[in-house]
Amino acid sequence: MSRRLILPRISAKPLVKPALPGSKDKVPSVKRVSHRMSKKRTRVGIRPSSKRPNRSKRRLLHQEKRERSLLKPESAESSYKDGYELGKYEGGEILLEMATPQHMLLPEVSLQEVISAGVEMLKPLCYPLMEVQEVFAEMEQAVRLERPCAVIRLGDGELLALSQEKIYDSETVKQEGRFLSYAGVNPPDLHARDQIALAICHAQIVGVPMSRRKNFQPLLHPVLRSHGIDPRRLRLTSSTINYGLHTAGLLTQLLQGKRLLIIGNVAPELAQVLQENGFLVTGIISPVHGFADIERVMAEVRDAVFDLALVSAGIPAVVISYRIAAERGKVAIDFGHMADAIVKGEVKF
Repeated sequence: MSRRLILPRISAKPLVKPALPGSKDKVPSVKRVSHRMSKKRTRVGIRPSSKRPNRSKRRLLHQEKRERSLLKPESAESSYKDGYELGKYEGGEILLEMATPQHMLLPEVSLQEVISAGVEMLKPLCYPLMEVQEVFAEMEQAVRLERPCAVIRLGDGELLALSQEKIYDSETVKQEGRFLSYAGVNPPDLHARDQIALAICHAQIVGVPMSRRKNFQPLLHPVLRSHGIDPRRLRLTSSTINYGLHTAGLLTQLLQGKRLLIIGNVAPELAQVLQENGFLVTGIISPVHGFADIERVMAEVRDAVFDLALVSAGIPAVVISYRIAAERGKVAIDFGHMADAIVKGEVKF
């Protein structure tokens, strides 16, 4: 069966250093200019050194310019296209220019073709990822054989939490992850960081981001390395495995015939939708108030009767899912925003 691949630690160096906060590249202050008529001696006599600007004329010209811009609605779209083309050039094409040997011309080969050819050559460096069907089969078998199986997922929130005092200092983490408190982590929280790292080491399946945007895949490899975690020893899949199961038509099959434990802030609403669609919900744990609430949640999990746990509790879902598998020997998946999508009717069975 074919597998998706993830390419580790291959990146381009920035061409221009960004301006740092507090740098001297600031807009110069504008001094107020007096409009009094001062005189200046010249070779041809005495004349005013400046003339009082015609404010009415300037105001009229500004109004006419604004009206012309309103008559051209395509100007905004044109500006967007210009900005897009400039970003595409500076973010990619210029790198190809610099990599092409001098006095040589690379004819009619697009940047996409160059990247594709390069990735093909770098395939031996890639890590294999489990396909959706493999993850589904693993979870099904774990339920049937009553074996532990935790499927956890890493996104920018989890990676930023892991980066605390490893890659970024706490203030930088706060700036980069303003949403973290909503997701269940209040930096600095090194205890939460270490719990997530432990969950990654012991989870049966770990979802990792495919996005190469900042704080996703570019942060993944430095973070794992800083915690001494070798990704080659992990069983990896895409971090969107929760959506992938639905897209592949396997989510309904995964939930059917199993006693479901629903955990998270929208657990009551999700349980209702699932029951209306014929699924068996045998437990609800709600709400979950961040990492400080994990012990209470686990105390309730110990008394629950279930086969499969769906955990939608922000970043703490990583730890809760791992601990359900480790302490109860059950199957649990970090269900994420899939719970909200089902409740809102965006995902239907």
